[in-house]
Amino acid sequence: MSQPVGRPTPITNAAHFQQPSGMPIHKYGPYEAVAIPDRTWPEQRITKAPRWLSTDLRDGNQALIDPMSPARKREMFDLLVRMGYKEIEVGFPSSGETDFHFVRSIIEEGAIPEDVTISVLTQAREELIERTVESLRGAHRATVHLYNATAPTFRRVVFRGTKEQVRQIAVDGTRLVMEYADKLLGDETVFGYQYSPEIFTDTELDFALEVCEGVMDVWQPEEGREIILNLPATVERSTPSTHADRFEWMSRNLSRREHVCLSVHPHNDRGTAVAAAELAIMAGADRIEGCLFGQGERTGNVDLVTLGMNLFSQGVDPQIDFSQIDEIRRTSEYCNQMEVHPRHPYAGDLVYTAFSGSHQDAIKKGFDAMEATAAAAGKTVDDIEWAVPYLPIDPKDVGRSYEAVIRVNSQSGKGGIAYVLKNDHKLDLPRRMQIEFSRIIQAKTDAEGGEVTPTAIWSVFQDEYLPNPHNAWGRIQLRSGQTTTDKDGTDTLTVEAVVDGADTVLTGTGNGPISAFFDALQSIGIDVRLLDYQEHTMSEGASAQAASYIECAIDGQVLWGIGIDANTTRASLKAVISAVNRAAR
Repeated sequence: MSQPVGRPTPITNAAHFQQPSGMPIHKYGPYEAVAIPDRTWPEQRITKAPRWLSTDLRDGNQALIDPMSPARKREMFDLLVRMGYKEIEVGFPSSGETDFHFVRSIIEEGAIPEDVTISVLTQAREELIERTVESLRGAHRATVHLYNATAPTFRRVVFRGTKEQVRQIAVDGTRLVMEYADKLLGDETVFGYQYSPEIFTDTELDFALEVCEGVMDVWQPEEGREIILNLPATVERSTPSTHADRFEWMSRNLSRREHVCLSVHPHNDRGTAVAAAELAIMAGADRIEGCLFGQGERTGNVDLVTLGMNLFSQGVDPQIDFSQIDEIRRTSEYCNQMEVHPRHPYAGDLVYTAFSGSHQDAIKKGFDAMEATAAAAGKTVDDIEWAVPYLPIDPKDVGRSYEAVIRVNSQSGKGGIAYVLKNDHKLDLPRRMQIEFSRIIQAKTDAEGGEVTPTAIWSVFQDEYLPNPHNAWGRIQLRSGQTTTDKDGTDTLTVEAVVDGADTVLTGTGNGPISAFFDALQSIGIDVRLLDYQEHTMSEGASAQAASYIECAIDGQVLWGIGIDANTTRASLKAVISAVNRAAR
């Protein structure tokens, strides 16, 4: 059957246009799925914050081009404490004097609050374990985190050991940690233990379980004596769903589960670390290890800021204070000497910013609706549920001002420009006036390119609509006006003004001040017809100013004018003059 003339041929299969990439896909295999048909994690929801551990000072620091100086480390540690992190991995003290002395400094200087547990990492060699435990002398609360490689590639290529030999390394290392803790640490230290089978995502599940059980047989977790089993995705290998399956399988099969803190440590090689961490919590994990803003090796550790703010955005208290997110970001950038991307979730410079005209319009209407809903309920905007298009949270809740919410460039529309004027200058422009002024701004952005700042928008608005003594453009400048009303309701208006540079008195009559002023303008050859009139107060109180908006037909042109004055009549007269002066430009 032939296609009708003038109509394009429909696309029936878009995939037809895709071609083989030519890349060496034969070098890579699929990830291994987990046989767990009765998985329960898809039905779960996260309703409370997990335990958090920041590894900014260890995993994050070791991934820096220029590792933190002692001063930058201390700055980061103090930030983490202020934010509310109760478990902080502070270093790898057996790796060198720098980390060892930093751990000693925060203990000896009393920098660690008594409710904060510091954690230190070690490999499973005796001399390293001894040095690691020694660094913790005098700490209030401390955990030694021991790891060894359990994945097949490491067993075969790096260590050339059997499964039993690898398991024995973990068991012997655990025993040594306990021995040195008993020998070197006093009763003043609440001591804990953490073990990680490295790399969990590449290790056979049954073998990871076997090693963890061997470690627990030595540590003997019981009531009041937990063990942290950390299952690291040191290299992210699978979809977040498969990662969750692995956690549910381990959570189901671990003995003494009630005494185990199951910890998730995702990296971001596939770009899904946040999702992997959230799904692991749904699958039974109790604790998340990560770094602020996803700092870490290669593509980074999981981002603790995004994870915490994701909870906040769903009405769950993250138990971490993100209310000054710019301070957190600045401190992190100083300590890491690395910038946070402007599009980084929740914290980037542009994440609450809309350039698109349709987005700006929706955001402005959202703010207006929030104010109306709150007023109708007799509440403040902060007391009702947040519901503004394109803004998952209220930027004010993380210390951002609304100034950055809408930025104007060549793609922007009337909504964004109107928002800037309302938010910064309390001017609620009528819709048709929004359209008129947006065209003026559009012409500026088309001519000059780039972004138009709120300051520039206000400058253009003043120049276009608000003549003043410092910018006295136009035929007419108002000096004073007085209205009288006779018995039949007719208003007589007398206006003192400067017209074309000369002092002039204009007089007119009508059924209101605006009508009377239109009549007065006839005497100097200006024919004005009212199309629309709106006004509003700009603030509360006796000294509040009013804004008047007048749409007029003037000598074949349709133009808006605006007047601002504490007196509503003077505001309306100024609005007429604004429109008339614009017509004469």
